[in-house]
Amino acid sequence: MNDHASSVDALARRALEEVAASGDLAALDDVRVRWLGKKGTLTEQLKQLGSLPPAERPAAGQRINEAKQTLQAAIEARREALERARVEQELLSGRVDVTLPGRGEERGGLHPVTRARMRIEALFRRAGFDVAEGPEIEDDFHNFEALNIPADHPARAMHDTFYFPDGKLLRTHTSPVQIRALISRGAPLAVIAPGRVYRSDSDVTHTPMFHQVEGLVVGENVSLANMRAILHGFVQAFFERDLKMRLRPSYFPFVEPGAEVDMSCVFCDGAGCRICKHTGWLEISGCGMVHPHVLKASGVDPERFTGYAFGMGIDRLAMLRYGVNDLRLLFENDLRLLQQFRAF
Repeated sequence: MNDHASSVDALARRALEEVAASGDLAALDDVRVRWLGKKGTLTEQLKQLGSLPPAERPAAGQRINEAKQTLQAAIEARREALERARVEQELLSGRVDVTLPGRGEERGGLHPVTRARMRIEALFRRAGFDVAEGPEIEDDFHNFEALNIPADHPARAMHDTFYFPDGKLLRTHTSPVQIRALISRGAPLAVIAPGRVYRSDSDVTHTPMFHQVEGLVVGENVSLANMRAILHGFVQAFFERDLKMRLRPSYFPFVEPGAEVDMSCVFCDGAGCRICKHTGWLEISGCGMVHPHVLKASGVDPERFTGYAFGMGIDRLAMLRYGVNDLRLLFENDLRLLQQFRAF
């Protein structure tokens, strides 16, 4: 064996040792490049064949190629072994010990807004009201026209409405449900309409989607005094405490006369605090006697029947009942907040 052959064999042995010593895929790739790359050691051996005597070149070239093939096969075998070891390690680290005791299932809880809505529905059912529902995608007639809000009425500016290309819209209040109930059932009637409503508004006290409950009572000899008694009884039952209530004159196009409903602050018992802006009162509802135009639009004779209507935010009532100071917290699904209601 000549000196060149001995040199090639020695290089091949050293390369195989480095392959066997490679501990990961990155190290193995470094070995491949160092020995078999374009500037690799064995590749350089082929480039030096021209310096050998012509008679020795074929045998030397064959020996170098055999060394490269042997090394390539060793690299592939080592790569497969390292891949298997990596997969086995991943499987081992992710293994589940089925002999460990189970974690069990934690008890769930209703969302605070859902709790508030269910409580509202139960209290009004006891007072003789039915619960009515309607579509969230409404038409202009039920959402505005029938409620004495024609196209040129300035009150439409108070409703930042989401419209669809076909002219329909996401309802801005649940009053359309009252109109649908009155048209389909006629008078006398006593219903509440809880549900989701939509307006383009968002801050600490408003969200683009929120929950309202609106009530409607139509019958013979229905008065403002009846409405005040119902609302005061509801407020005290909902908050489970003695609370004062007052009506302040206000304007809503679908009632006449109209009023805002205030109750004594549940945080300071009317003494005055930051929540009630030191007035001792919290606004919770709008209400009034149903406008004759609304009764006519619903097919009810305003000469025979009268009625009252009211509306309040379920989210706001939930905030006041459970001491939540930011409306957005109710819709962020933070488990730290929601888990507090599992025990209720």
